[in-house]
Amino acid sequence: MTKNYSQLTPEQRYQIEALKRAGHTQSFIAQSIGVHKSTISRELKRNVPQRGSGARMYSAQKAQHKTDVRHQTKHKRVLFSEELKVNVLNKLRVEKLSPELISAGYGKNRRKKG
Repeated sequence: MTKNYSQLTPEQRYQIEALKRAGHTQSFIAQSIGVHKSTISRELKRNVPQRGSGARMYSAQKAQHKTDVRHQTKHKRVLFSEELKVNVLNKLRVEKLSPELISAGYGKNRRKKG
């Protein structure tokens, strides 16, 4: 049985901020916005600074910014590498192969004529 996970929206983060400032528990906040209580716990753990200005205060705007930065900098699986890109362009331009022939593996060990 698989579960469907979705990320918190900016609106949900603002609701978390308002409810947290009003002094509500994590369980109440989770129930109010319709997520599991562990989601709220994780959100607060990741996005509440422990020191400096604003320490131990949840800010929806800062949390969204930190989330956006994490998503931009996380490792992404690259299937179409630069080496592969050069190889494909060579087959398209020099060998005049169609994309269908290239994807089918035609011309892998093909020698140029004369």
